[in-house]
Amino acid sequence: MRAQHDQHFLIDPNAVNRIADITEVQGKKVLEIGPGNGALTRALLDRGAFVHAIELDARLVEQLSEDFSREIASGQLVLQHGDATRCEYPPFDVTVSNLPYSASSKITFRLLEHTFEVGVLMYQAEFADRMVAKAGTKDCGRLSIMVQTYAAVQHCFRLPPQCFSPKPQVHSAVVKIFPREPIFYINDRRLYANVVRALFSHRRKTVRNCLKGSAGTMLGAEWVKRVLSTLPEEILASRPEALYLEDFATIANIP
Repeated sequence: MRAQHDQHFLIDPNAVNRIADITEVQGKKVLEIGPGNGALTRALLDRGAFVHAIELDARLVEQLSEDFSREIASGQLVLQHGDATRCEYPPFDVTVSNLPYSASSKITFRLLEHTFEVGVLMYQAEFADRMVAKAGTKDCGRLSIMVQTYAAVQHCFRLPPQCFSPKPQVHSAVVKIFPREPIFYINDRRLYANVVRALFSHRRKTVRNCLKGSAGTMLGAEWVKRVLSTLPEEILASRPEALYLEDFATIANIP
């Protein structure tokens, strides 16, 4: 099979088994996004999972349908031809996926809108590093804040390019995520997301200047005026990367 849509197929059996063994899947409803060559799909099925796999490439769907005809007939595998950045997801307990690099952010945010127990997800290593970067550090960004607001994140291990075909130009990393309710109360999740996006669109500026620059575009002008007159100077004079999760909630919760 040839990779399309930014897919790099797992071909190292040891890597496949390490990923499949990270969390218990026996008897679980497992969502797999981007099954590709089916290596991880096979490992999940062999461990007793009921897999719902979403694949964008029609040629891969056809090949997978042939390779897994028995599992599809038995109901252990459902193969869906669709775009995981837009299509509807079925109910699932666990997600185990080798995500296409270009769609990693969109798919991750979509997953966090659903209720599930745990996710085992593979990303470009640099992307994974940003996900786990702690709030209040220079490596923290929009991705770090948005993911860590709604999930606990654990870095598992890295994989070199030779574990894939075709070989990517970068290392990959496997991350484990545990969805949860925000630690700090958030009144309006859409406004919260817009605040985080606005602040990290100008991350080298102060919070005050970020908010001013986003007034009337990403954020309402009148609301920004109220925020600027309400927030303590300690927050207004800080840069977004120096803020903690509580600070972002404090800003977004101003009525």
